[in-house]
Amino acid sequence: MDIESIKEFQAYGYFFLTVFLAVVLYGYIYHLYKSEKTGRRDYEKYANMALNDEIDDEPVEKKEQEAGRKEKEL
Repeated sequence: MDIESIKEFQAYGYFFLTVFLAVVLYGYIYHLYKSEKTGRRDYEKYANMALNDEIDDEPVEKKEQEAGRKEKEL
């Protein structure tokens, strides 16, 4: 392999990697939008986590294990 073919291969690799990462980013943004719209997650609660970070503040979400234990105790 000469140096020109290595540079060309590197350029194609960079281009396809950039396109792949852009597609992954837009897919993730769409996933966040869709899950917020359907009501599966409320990301505004997670955004408030930076503001409400004291030790005695209420958690954003309760763990499922704790909820299961409380149901068994009742």
